[in-house]
Amino acid sequence: MNNRPVKILGVGAGVPQKVITNFDLEKIVDTSDEWIVSRSGIRERRIASENETTSMLAIEAARIALKKAQVKSSDLDLIIVATVTPDMLFPATACILQRELGAEKAACFDLEAGCTSFVYALSIAEKYLSAGGGNFALVVGAETLSKILDWEDRATCVLFGDGAGAAVLGLGEKPGIISTHLGADGGGANYIEVPAGISRMPASIDTVQNRLHYIKMAGNEVFKFAVKIMEEASLKVLEKGKIKIEDVNLFIPHQANIRIIKSAAKRLGIVEDRIFVNIHKYANTSSASIPLALFEAVQENRIQEGDIILLVGFGAGLTWGSALIRW
Repeated sequence: MNNRPVKILGVGAGVPQKVITNFDLEKIVDTSDEWIVSRSGIRERRIASENETTSMLAIEAARIALKKAQVKSSDLDLIIVATVTPDMLFPATACILQRELGAEKAACFDLEAGCTSFVYALSIAEKYLSAGGGNFALVVGAETLSKILDWEDRATCVLFGDGAGAAVLGLGEKPGIISTHLGADGGGANYIEVPAGISRMPASIDTVQNRLHYIKMAGNEVFKFAVKIMEEASLKVLEKGKIKIEDVNLFIPHQANIRIIKSAAKRLGIVEDRIFVNIHKYANTSSASIPLALFEAVQENRIQEGDIILLVGFGAGLTWGSALIRW
């Protein structure tokens, strides 16, 4: 059976307990609260403990989402973990999650598309269920970015945080996921990268000493790309879904930078009270950003049944993606 309607049945989130404020960072690197807030909108972020892994945060988010969805883990047909910071290169973090949840019959894999990874995973899971691949899917965006941050680089270490968000997808009478749009431009691959560690530049004394296992980012180039692509990706998914921008009840963008969010919203003509922002609390959590924001929006009653939600993100690759959802 093809083209079966798919909707989000429940969402969840998991974040580390440890909070690092901008004032804490002033003691670590040459920066200030005023500098960070004015340029990014970030005031604090959650940081994983030494023994806290990406899968641990994913498990917490997944269990909440399954409970909200009233779906048993044993009924899951697919698990996708969207992440750029897996527990290890292999096995997939999704397989570790499957083991901990007891979801024995689920197919599992990790997906890496930078900060857009969750939207990519959501789109793939929706297509899988719609095409008859199963009845239930779990999509988790989870990150421990603090593990790959250079705490001596003030241009990057102040921008990121750790966390996880999850969504359980299932079949519905009407499409909950109305449309999705995905894209990429490998010409900007070097704008956000972790240079060393795998086949191009295997780990060595030199790569460690030169701090090449940490995030490197060309901030100005990413900013210019992000503002433009957030608008374009939003318009594309609205066109596919035959929905007008004025009919969108809530805009949930990737929480990377408040100036990017406001610029994109202005270009789209979305008023401030229809934008969800939590970057001030969590910073940029990459793949976890959008599902974590979606969970909080639901918890704060910003989303009601029947509402139209627009998700849009961008990330390393360069990648972008958007999803239009009827709640």
